[in-house]
Amino acid sequence: MSDKELEIAFENFDLSPILMGALEKCGHKKPTTIQEKSIPILKEGKDLLGLAQTGTGKTAAYSLPLLDKLFKNKKKARPARMRALILTPTRELATQIFEKLKIYGKGMAFSNACIIGGEGKKLQIWAMGKGVDILVATPGRLLDLIKEGHVLFNQLEFFVLDEADKMFELGFIHDVKKIIEQLPDERQSAFFSATMSPEIMDLSNSLLKNASRVEVDHKEGNIVQKVQFVEEGLKPVLLKKCLRKRSIKRAIVFTKTKNKADRVVQNLEKAYIKGISLHSDKTQEDRKRALSLFKKGEVKVLVATDLASRGIDIPLVDLVVNYDLPQNPECYVHRIGRTGRAGKDGMSISYCLKEEKQGLKRIENYLNASLEVE
Repeated sequence: MSDKELEIAFENFDLSPILMGALEKCGHKKPTTIQEKSIPILKEGKDLLGLAQTGTGKTAAYSLPLLDKLFKNKKKARPARMRALILTPTRELATQIFEKLKIYGKGMAFSNACIIGGEGKKLQIWAMGKGVDILVATPGRLLDLIKEGHVLFNQLEFFVLDEADKMFELGFIHDVKKIIEQLPDERQSAFFSATMSPEIMDLSNSLLKNASRVEVDHKEGNIVQKVQFVEEGLKPVLLKKCLRKRSIKRAIVFTKTKNKADRVVQNLEKAYIKGISLHSDKTQEDRKRALSLFKKGEVKVLVATDLASRGIDIPLVDLVVNYDLPQNPECYVHRIGRTGRAGKDGMSISYCLKEEKQGLKRIENYLNASLEVE
């Protein structure tokens, strides 16, 4: 297929020329499945229920029609108000979405704000005091500012709830429900989740009206999934051996605890392998720095807890290592989703102890496939 034919796929969505130019600069020539299915629905003004794993291009799937809609129907947001709200579970994902909106919407003269915990309130309150076109937020900090009277919703037109299942997992769902209760009835809503439990389905039913459902069953790309049966004491040796391979330029290693993540980094440094840890005990500034160094390639290995398993878009990750096997299959899928993104190939290796074989079996049953024994 030629570049021109690929470009026409996005042109069929009748997006603003500014957005088309941004897509070209980003190298986005062909929409992913979730984008192809979601963008026309949202452009028609309908509510959307989107089911897709991480790494499928969800951010652009709702950002492009949102930016297009706001640009073609310009209004001035009054103080403390916003025209669109994107609610997401983690600071890292909120920051990433905020940056993507700036890239896609460059030249549209939008005012955007990002309200997250771990950062000072003063600038966030100042931004809301002027009113913004698009607000990206995490539930806890947003609820704080609502209670203090700095955020009002009577001008809201568009609401996105991203990573709904992660909201449940992190215990944020009560804050989410409190926020939803304050939103105007007349709005367009999009609800995205990687999994659909009965609780998540109930929440989506309460949020959406006559929604169109879009489902993407699997990632676009190929991830070679391997397992190694090991003893705990051999993990450091195996990890160093694996990371020394020339083909591995960038890797993410997942551990069960924050302390273990720090210990793994220390062990790697003794072997002259550059690594950095990412977990919830880190300050927001340290978390930003860790992601920045990893994205730039200044460190080869990011060692993280499940804080980094969802939503964070880091291109060209060659390898994901489950240093500790995750406790549930959904978590496994989200972790390995850090590699093989945007149609690229990737690889994952999971270390499995004897006592974890039942957990491995649950993962394989969930995948309906057996992991390759390394």
